[in-house]
Amino acid sequence: MKILSYNPGHDGAVAFLEDGRLIMSIEAEKDSNNRYSPVGISDVLDSFGELDDIPDVICAGGWWPRDHHEYLYGSKINVGYRGISSTDIIISQRQFLQKQVKYFSSSHERAHILCAFGMSEFPKGTPCYALVWEGAIGAFYEIDSDLNITLIADVLNQPGNRYGLLYGLADPTFPKNGAYPRFSDAGKLMALASFSNRSIPHSEEKKLLSFLLNGPFRPLSEYENIGQAPHFNVGLEDKEFRNFTGIYSNSIFDIFYQFAKKNLNKKQPLIIAGGCGLNCDWNSKWKETNLFTEVFVPPVANDSGVAIGTAIDAQFHFTGNPKIAWDVYSGLNFRMDKTYNSEKYDIYSIDNDQVADMLANDLILGWVSGRYEIGPRALGNRSILAAPFRESTRVRLNEIKQREQFRPIAPVCLLEDAEKWFGCNHESPYMLFTHRAKTEALAAVTHVNGTARIQTVTSATNKSLHDLLTAFKTRTGYGVLCNTSLNFNGKGFINNITDLGTYVEEHGLDGFVVGGQVHLLIDSPRYQAYTRIFSLASNTIESFDTSSISR
Repeated sequence: MKILSYNPGHDGAVAFLEDGRLIMSIEAEKDSNNRYSPVGISDVLDSFGELDDIPDVICAGGWWPRDHHEYLYGSKINVGYRGISSTDIIISQRQFLQKQVKYFSSSHERAHILCAFGMSEFPKGTPCYALVWEGAIGAFYEIDSDLNITLIADVLNQPGNRYGLLYGLADPTFPKNGAYPRFSDAGKLMALASFSNRSIPHSEEKKLLSFLLNGPFRPLSEYENIGQAPHFNVGLEDKEFRNFTGIYSNSIFDIFYQFAKKNLNKKQPLIIAGGCGLNCDWNSKWKETNLFTEVFVPPVANDSGVAIGTAIDAQFHFTGNPKIAWDVYSGLNFRMDKTYNSEKYDIYSIDNDQVADMLANDLILGWVSGRYEIGPRALGNRSILAAPFRESTRVRLNEIKQREQFRPIAPVCLLEDAEKWFGCNHESPYMLFTHRAKTEALAAVTHVNGTARIQTVTSATNKSLHDLLTAFKTRTGYGVLCNTSLNFNGKGFINNITDLGTYVEEHGLDGFVVGGQVHLLIDSPRYQAYTRIFSLASNTIESFDTSSISR
């Protein structure tokens, strides 16, 4: 059965399943489009270009928020936001390229749950708990062996919106009468929470906590004497605000943890869906509770996974199978159909040993390989790579990405080195959990609280990146690199050669690797220094310390 599915809302995506396998997931924000974009006509055309036949089923995700009524209850073609029953679906017939096909829609809530269960390694028939926490929903569920979903409780409504709203309190640029936080604020608050060195709120902060977490979600302007609220417009560098972000983050988690501890008494797995599933600290805490036999979070926990989840729901409805085979690298191939100014680059066909030596000598390179990653995390196919040893490298990477310096840089690590350097004794391939660094040598990828959001790599999960990490380990003794997303600020991954050339030239990278060739920017001071002692033409590899070269 061939199933084509789309999520029309923000984090829009088009997904295609064939006979229980994910063939593609095309996300609207990718190819340098605005983050959190809805699906556009170009995404539809891209998806049609990947099909070899007319699908049997076309699916539409729930929640097309054209008005409040449709948001809550859906329309004649879309199921609404909430709904977990197998009867909360729409089934009809549609015409597609003059062929009658089945049409399917189910709720946004079901799509999240089915995405997480369908992508997990838990076999069909495995009873488990589910947690959906995102902008609006914050609820626990139980799934039985027949995949009947029961709502256990709405624990806290709007957890994601409540979380992000605190960032706006301290940020003078955020309008305090804004109904909701900006989409990007929750991720930034996650980074700031790691700076916290205080666990007990003072009396005024307790009042603020009560306003933010008790009762309905409200804009900051409804706080009594908002101008006198603690941390009001103090700025994001304020030490006491950063202390409070940790207190606040822990408070939200504790609300869910205390409920789970009291009510989820069966030793079952937990699947997690919704945008809060991208909070690596919280994911790690769920594992550390030992309340569940296993914890699974899909790499598309946010709404980019809803198209996949709706397709899985349709597959389950029509075939009885809720499971899919999938690969995280199921996006589109890199497009070389455009042009860039190749005269600005020295271009070489080189091997991984030479790329590893360049990285060891502090060159920072864009790295493009195969199809792009699904979900928002760079997992080694659309990445910026650098050596992991210096704090100054983290600073330079945040300058390249034009983002705040409190943002951490993640490490990508050979699986066999993960326990030695990060205490991780298992695969963690999707950058969804934190681990504590066990060495001070990896300053560029160790956050202020000593943790790192690692991605482990094996030859099976990503051979090209594994081979480079192996070469870097041979060169330096560490199978670890800085890995951050290759994207313009506020945009999705770069996926064409024109944007890549522009990014390198305007943002201060030293070059990029694509298609088996390295393109090194001739005007880069680091590359110029490197070539003085390293002759690419003769393949002579020497070591050189570039720490004195100005950024």
